[in-house]
Amino acid sequence: MRNAKRQISGVLLLDKPAGLTSNAALQKVKRLFQAAKAGHTGTLDPLATGLLPVCLGEATKFSQGLLDSGKAYQAVIKLGETTSTGDAEGEILSRRAVDVSRAQVEKALSRLLGSISQTPPMYSALKHRGKPLYAYAREGKHVEREPRQVRIESLRLDNITREEIKITIHCSKGTYIRVLAEDLGKGLGCGAYLKALRRDEVGPFHLHEALSLPRLEAMSLEQRDASLLPVDSLLQGLPEILLKEENYRNFLQGHAISQAALPICGMARIYNTKQIFIGVGEATAEGKIKPKRLLAVDTAQ
Repeated sequence: MRNAKRQISGVLLLDKPAGLTSNAALQKVKRLFQAAKAGHTGTLDPLATGLLPVCLGEATKFSQGLLDSGKAYQAVIKLGETTSTGDAEGEILSRRAVDVSRAQVEKALSRLLGSISQTPPMYSALKHRGKPLYAYAREGKHVEREPRQVRIESLRLDNITREEIKITIHCSKGTYIRVLAEDLGKGLGCGAYLKALRRDEVGPFHLHEALSLPRLEAMSLEQRDASLLPVDSLLQGLPEILLKEENYRNFLQGHAISQAALPICGMARIYNTKQIFIGVGEATAEGKIKPKRLLAVDTAQ
């Protein structure tokens, strides 16, 4: 007999292994927690490893902020070769001799800083007419893609050998590191592809806080539950408002309530008098708090 699904809520910081899709990793986590509902916050390619925040239960309601947040990666880039996918999983398309100095690499990296345009690769999970681009690519079909603006906050050259470099990248959401590697190869005139990728940061979360799948599997269910971060950890960037007891029920029922001396104006984390997180609201200049996204009532008791 299968275990019943649990209505458990929280955020798990997972260290995704190589060779596993983000969805496959999500399903493993969901099964280990016997969770009724789960979602991840930003896809990692099967080749990539590192931080994959997984939202369980009510936490899925507040995952958008993390999807929109900045990311940090460590990337190993192979110089002198290009591939069909832009990474190590593709077929080699070209080879060139590599003769670049550290100064040349740093100059090429500097040209990729700031707001840049990227065209999503064909081998990506981005959907066209309900179908991921990689499915078209595997069928030998080409789909026109609109370039997108992304922002590269910083690029640090950590190591360089004759045909490989290792860099640390801080970037906006939607950045394709494979495309960045290819652009770097073009700038250096020798071609390049992404050989390895590890995600270190997603918004306020860091890889050193994450758990591996083998470690999770070795835990008891109680230990797994204890490893979860609270739902409001997804909203650390928002100020908080303590709701007065007399306003609690009306607010949970979706009504805007009046509360004097609000400390802020704008979006905020809302807590009841017991300091229990109950959702996100918008404080107005008129002294009202409008509910925007709330926990289920039984979760917020």
